[in-house]
This record gives sequence, structure tokens and C-alpha cells, in this order.
Amino acid sequence: MTGREMTIVDEQRSSEKLLAGEEYSSEKLTSFSAQIKMPYTLTPGKATGIFIAELANRRLIGSRHGASVLVPAQDFIGTTGEPADAFVEVAPVGTLQAWTTTGKGTLGLVLVDGADSGFLQKIVGIEPSDLSVGMRVEAVWADESTGTILDLAGFGVAGNARSFAPRVTPQDLAEPIQQIDYSMTLDYEHAYGYYYGTLFDGVRSDRRIRGIKCSECARVLLPPRAVCDVCFAPTSEWVDIAAIGTIQASSVVHVEFVGQRLAPPYVYAEIVLDGTSTRLIHMVGSVDPIEAKTLAAPGARVRAVWSDRRTGSLGDIEYFEVI
Repeated sequence: MTGREMTIVDEQRSSEKLLAGEEYSSEKLTSFSAQIKMPYTLTPGKATGIFIAELANRRLIGSRHGASVLVPAQDFIGTTGEPADAFVEVAPVGTLQAWTTTGKGTLGLVLVDGADSGFLQKIVGIEPSDLSVGMRVEAVWADESTGTILDLAGFGVAGNARSFAPRVTPQDLAEPIQQIDYSMTLDYEHAYGYYYGTLFDGVRSDRRIRGIKCSECARVLLPPRAVCDVCFAPTSEWVDIAAIGTIQASSVVHVEFVGQRLAPPYVYAEIVLDGTSTRLIHMVGSVDPIEAKTLAAPGARVRAVWSDRRTGSLGDIEYFEVI
């Protein structure tokens, strides 16, 4: 059986269920696990770049701003905006001002000797029950240098490290690190709710797209929602929607970015499915981007091409094809 024949069979099954009066329950799809992952490059600037670079040499570098010393080193002081006068080396020892315990360890605010600002860092080798405000701590260095902030493993119980007043750094101060490759990852659980749950359950189970009608103005809203966004009346009646519609606007995407399912260039469009009053944004496939100005222009008729995925999202539609 071809993909097109499977789609026809799915549509027939949906119609049979509708005629039988069978409704969907949003409890079948309550939420989905998702992840936002964004790789990017961090440019720390001169002062912070020097601070990170010098950690490999097991030295803490601060910046002097008049009478104040900031650790880690900063290009400008936050209170007055004045730039750094000079860079100084500070002692790798200090006093614990505060701490908090998390699922991944303890973070402490350490006032390094000679500094005027607290330094937030991991507390290592000390049980939270043994911590106290005012206790002395010293830097704990990583076994191997990575050229990152992780070269400073954290602060632990004060031992033999010697304290000294901030001193002008030598001429062999390390060159600042210019760029750090970084990746931010956020895992979360997205709750569908009743309306999206009903929509996506139909999409996954029977390739059935469902909107909802406003009780006052009779507009059909897709995605479905509790309240009409035009007259603010409650919605009431579920409506089955054919996966066929009209392009209202389109654009050719040439820029590559994280999360794309298709490699640029490709066509993106605002589509109003037949019988609805809202626009659905999706990709238009099987169209040469060069010809998109005519083939995927406003007014062009399109229909959904379903994928083999059954994730319960509009991503189950591979793209819309021009009829």
C-alpha cells in the first residue's frame, strides 16, 4: 500500500468514527517531553578572558577599579561603569559568606582576600553540615587544565595556601581567551491541556485535524482554544477539518539555523485550511524555491502530505504540496 492509499484509508476511518459519534479524549495525550538545545560561542571579553586563561597557571586574577578590586576580573565595575585600571593577582584563599545546596552539589559565595566582591563557586570536599559563615576556604585546582572555568574545581577547606594583598600581575600575564564553544540544553515537559491534547490525539491516532467553533461569531479556530481571540466568547463545538487549504503568504528560507527539519532553501507558508478562520504555518514541499513566487503564491491551493511519524504533533505532516 502506498503512502497516498494509507492516507485515504486513514481519512475513511476518521469519517466512520465521526459518523458513529465517537469522540476523542485529551487524556490520551497529556504532555510530551521536549528539549531546547542551542550551541553557541561565548566571547568573554578581555578581563574575563584573562581570568579564565590564568586559571591554567593556578592564579586568580582580579581587576582594580580605583580603590575596588573585583574577582573575577571585569572590564567595567557595575556601580560606576569605570573601566579597569589594572589587573592584579589575588590570594587563592578567602572567607565563605553564604552557600546553598542543590541536587548537583553546594555553591558558595566566597570573598577572596583583598577583593570587594563575592565569587560564586562550587564548594568541594566539605559536607553542608560542616559549613559556616565566616569559615576560611581555599582554591581547589583541577588535575588537568581544560582552558575553561573548570580549571578551578572550587573552594575547599583552607590548608597551606598563603594569603597576600592584591599585587600587580607580572608581564607574562596570559593572553585572554577570545572564544569558548558552549551549548545550552534545557529538558522540559510540555503539557498539552484539553484543547491541544484533543487536536494532537486525533492527528496521531487517525490523521484527523480538529478545530473548535466560537459560540458567538462561529469562527473555527485552529489550533483549538477555550476562548475566541476576536470576540472573547467561549468556544463550544468541535469541527473536523480537511487537510486542504489556501496559501495566504509564503517565504523562501535561505538561512540555516538550529532545529530545521529541511535544509535551506525551502518554502514556508501561512495556510488557511478550508473552513477555518486562522492561519497555520507550515512548510510547502515539492516546490522549487526559484518558482515559489508563482507556484506557492497567495491563493495557491495545497494539501497535507503525512509522514510515517505518529508523534502527535503537526510535525506528523511532512509538508503541504501544491495541488
